[in-house]
Amino acid sequence: MIRFFILFGFSFMFFMLHYTGDINKYINMKYAYLSISAVVILGLLSIFEFVRVSRLQIAEEKKQAAAAGSNEDDEASRHGEQTSHEHRTHKGHVHDHHAHDDHTHLHAHAHEHHHDHGHSHGNDTKLKRFFSYLILFVPIITGLFLPAHALDSSFVKAKGFSFPSFEENIEKNPGAHQFLKPDSSVFYRKEDYTQVKNKELAQFINRQAITLTDADYLKGMEVIYNSPDAFMGKTIGFDGFAYKGQQVDGNHYFVFRFGFIHCVADSGVFGMLVEFPKNTQIKDDDWVHVSGKLTWELYQPFKQTIPVLKVNDWKPIEAPKDPYVYRTT
Repeated sequence: MIRFFILFGFSFMFFMLHYTGDINKYINMKYAYLSISAVVILGLLSIFEFVRVSRLQIAEEKKQAAAAGSNEDDEASRHGEQTSHEHRTHKGHVHDHHAHDDHTHLHAHAHEHHHDHGHSHGNDTKLKRFFSYLILFVPIITGLFLPAHALDSSFVKAKGFSFPSFEENIEKNPGAHQFLKPDSSVFYRKEDYTQVKNKELAQFINRQAITLTDADYLKGMEVIYNSPDAFMGKTIGFDGFAYKGQQVDGNHYFVFRFGFIHCVADSGVFGMLVEFPKNTQIKDDDWVHVSGKLTWELYQPFKQTIPVLKVNDWKPIEAPKDPYVYRTT
């Protein structure tokens, strides 16, 4: 029955994530059909497991009932034979008590040894099974009862992200989170990614003013970082939360969005270094809309020149209902 609770628990957990809308904090909603399929498949498997266990329990109850009836018949038969058995001669009962005692002692010793060995082995098996089930129950309990918090600048601070290697090849560490520049190249062959990159560049290259929306934020950022020279001097606008950090001084802030390419495992914090007008006061996690010209600037912590948005216009905005952006194409 434990297997039933595990299967049903996972199915119910995924269902609740969809029902509450928290599923978008874990996966790109482009792939929501996968988690919906998991709800259906795990639900069906839990039903099959419940039926299987129920049938086994019914069969066991019938077996026990049949065994109880057989024992009653045997008891009646033995009671009928008891009278004739008591009239047998005492001689028929004479036997070697010492041999019997030795046999009993040896049998008891062997039985005790076997019992101790089986008991130790059984404890190990039960312990392993307990931890196996515990590992499976933990994500169910945390998924159902722990709230799913949206990521913000505190996540950046907690991880100690200092953005030391802007041009780091992600292929050297494919499990690492991405920063500033979205990089979907790791999901393509080199020649295929070149085609995708050129196709997406064509969607933005002829625009004099580019306003990135939630739908094309990650794609637009990747295009701009892949071909920054093509966008120098053009007006670019986007929304995000501010993050000052320890490596940014003066009127510079990072403006970020947390984004998923597929799921939280390949998530990252994407955006640009932004130069605001003098005396601008913004706190971490303040949401802003920025618009300005794209320029180059030497950023000392990276020890290289990077694209920087020099703001002409900005305004505070409310945090969006869904703070994440997703790679939809």
